[in-house]
Formats: sequence, C-alpha cells, structure tokens
Amino acid sequence: MRFIYLLPLFCILILSACNDQETPKRVNGPSVKEQAPKMPVSSQLDNAGTTLITKLVTNYYGLKNALVATNAAEADSAALKLTVMAGLFQTYLQHDSVHNSILKPYIDTIKTQSELIFSMPAKDEKCEKQRLAFGTISSALYGLVIHAGLKNAGIFHQFCPMAFNDKGATWLSEESEIKNPYFGKKMLECGETIDSL
Repeated sequence: MRFIYLLPLFCILILSACNDQETPKRVNGPSVKEQAPKMPVSSQLDNAGTTLITKLVTNYYGLKNALVATNAAEADSAALKLTVMAGLFQTYLQHDSVHNSILKPYIDTIKTQSELIFSMPAKDEKCEKQRLAFGTISSALYGLVIHAGLKNAGIFHQFCPMAFNDKGATWLSEESEIKNPYFGKKMLECGETIDSL
C-alpha cells in the first residue's frame, strides 16, 4: 500500500529524466540541434553531371591515397579507374554545350595524365614520376570542380610548399587532416588546408 503513495513521485522522476535526455549536450561548440543541416552536393551541372564529377573526385582520392602510402601498384590501379571515369565525363560533356568548352581542357588533362601514370614502366622511382603527373591532375581537378561550381562536397584543397624542390604543389583531400601525397611517410604532415568546397 505504501508503494501507491510513491507512484506519483516515480512518475515525476521519470518525466524529468526524459526531459533531461532531450536537452542537447554541448561539446566544444553549438549543440546538435543548433548545427545547420548538411547541405546536399550540388553544382552548375545537371544531376547526371554532378554525380559524375563526384565519382571522378572519389576516384582521384584513390590515387591520392595510394601516393600517400607510396604504393606504385595501387596508384596504377587508381589511375586506371580515374581514366575510365574521366572518359565517361568527357562523353557527358559532349552533350553539354554550355559547360563543354570551359570544362573540356581540365578533363582532357586529367585523362591524359592518369593514362600516363598507369602506363609508366615499373622502376625504383616510379612513385616519384607518378607524383609529377598527380600534381598536374590535382591542378586540373581543382579547376574542374571550381568551374563546375561543385559545392558541399567535403573537399579540402591542400598545399605543400616543399613539393617539387620547393616549387610547391596542391592536392584535394576528403579530410582536413594533412596526409601529403608528394612525400608520403617522409613528411606525411607537411602542408596546410587553403580552401574547402
């Protein structure tokens, strides 16, 4: 019988505990409810073009990560995939008279330099030669995504001032943490993020 008197007290405790769980917790910044929702990836291209350029960037990341690991065989495989995707994007551009003339030079460069990477003969310094072509691909891909107006893609534009005998070079990354594809383990964290898309 005593428990009947305690029932309202238990209900109040349970309700207050549930209300506490709904209150968002702050962890170094705005609460979860205060954060802006993630915007969908978009570009000046139609849906098919946006999908293709997103896949192109994803294939590029495979090449970048292979060079971070200084793995020439993986770089060959990733470059082949990038070549195929660049070919598909070239075909897409043939039917887009608005963007073709602006984007074609970039995608042509990406395709020819990717072909160069996987067609290089296996030698001791193969990764170093792959990195030269990768630098050209990186510049062309950045130009492509900028001129296509790609937004909300989670791309980090990064720069290493020491690459290519201190001439400097850029690359694109899927993460803000620096993992340098021009030096790999030798100087993995050399560089900085200069832009994000």
